Amino acid sequence: MKTIDLAYRTLYAELVQRSLDASFETDFSTAGNFVRVPVKGRDYWYFEETRPQKSRRYVGPAEDPEIAKRVAAFKEIKDDLRARRKLVSTLVRDAGLAAPDAFSGDVVEALEKAGLFRLRAVLVGTVAFQTYAGHLGVKLPGAALQTGDADFAQFHSVSAEVDDSMPPLIEVLKAVDPTFREIPHRTDAGRTTQFENASRYRIEFLTPNRGSDEHADHASPMPSLGGASAQPLRFLDFLIRDPVRAVLLHRSGVPVLVPSPERFAAHKLIVAARRAGSAAAKREKDLHQASLLVEALETTRRQDDLAHAFAEAWNRGEAWREALRKGLQLLQPDRREMVDLVLGRALDEARIELDGFMRRSK
Repeated sequence: MKTIDLAYRTLYAELVQRSLDASFETDFSTAGNFVRVPVKGRDYWYFEETRPQKSRRYVGPAEDPEIAKRVAAFKEIKDDLRARRKLVSTLVRDAGLAAPDAFSGDVVEALEKAGLFRLRAVLVGTVAFQTYAGHLGVKLPGAALQTGDADFAQFHSVSAEVDDSMPPLIEVLKAVDPTFREIPHRTDAGRTTQFENASRYRIEFLTPNRGSDEHADHASPMPSLGGASAQPLRFLDFLIRDPVRAVLLHRSGVPVLVPSPERFAAHKLIVAARRAGSAAAKREKDLHQASLLVEALETTRRQDDLAHAFAEAWNRGEAWREALRKGLQLLQPDRREMVDLVLGRALDEARIELDGFMRRSK
C-alpha cells in the first residue's frame, strides 16, 4: 500500500482544520456568545443568541481541545470557501485521494450544516471509509469506496442529554432531493430510522444496543435527530467510541466525525461474521475494507492503535471473540495471512497477549 506525499498529508490536515473553522462560521452568528454550562458534573459549551428570540444550542464538551480553541478564536474565523475548494481539488486531482459520489457528498454536507456532527453523531459505513485515505495518508482502492447509502450513529445518552435538536430531518433531506420519504419502522410504524429517495438511495440512523435483546426490534427515539429514531445494534458502541475528526472531499470539504480506523477494521470483521443468507456481497465488502485498513495502519506505523482496539474487542467476552475468529477465518487465504501477520506483530509490539488468539490455536 502506498502512502501519499508529506505535502499532501499536510494539505489534508490543513483542510480538516479550516473546514471545521468554516463550520463554526456557518453554524454560529457573531451576534451570539458561547456560554459554558455544567451538566451532570461535566461542562459543555453552548451557543446563546438573544435575537430574534433567546435560544441556546449545544456545541460540545468543554474538555475537547479543538472546540475550546475555536471558541477562543471565534471572532477571528473567516470563511475561506474558495481556497478550501482549491485544496479539495488538489487532494483529489493531484494526490489521487477519492472523493465521494456527488449525491452522497450533498447528503452528508446538508446534514453537517444542519448540525448532525455538532450533536456528536458519527458517520459510519462506506462513506466514512472514504475519509480514511486522507486521514491516514494512504491510497485506498476505489472498489472499496462504492456505496448506495449513508449510515449515521449516535449514542442514545448523547441524543437525550444535549438538550438541542436538528431541524426536522425529512425537511433537510428533501432540500437535497424532494423525493426523499420516511420509511416506517418494521415494528414501530410511528417511528422512522430510514429514509429513501426515488433512486433507492437509503439513509439510516443507528444507536448502540447494550441492553436486552427485546430492544433489537424496536426503534429508539432520538431527541436530537430532528424527529428521526435509530435502530439499536449490537457491537456498535465499540465502533463509535472516541471518534476522530476527518473531512469528506466534497466541494469545499465537509467536516465529519468518523470511527477511528482501527475500531472500524475490528468492527468490520465482527459485522462480516454476523452477516447471513443474502448478505454475501456486503460481507465481502466488509472483509475487504477491514483488511485494507489493517494494511494501512501497518503502513503508517499505527500498529499499536490496531493492537489496542483488537484487544479491547477480544476482551469484551466470548461472543466478541467468536465473531473476531470467524471474521478472520472468512478472509481470503492471502488476505488472512497478511491480516494475521500484522495483528500478531502489532499485539507482540504492544506486549498484549490474547489467550486463544486464532493465529496461535491453528
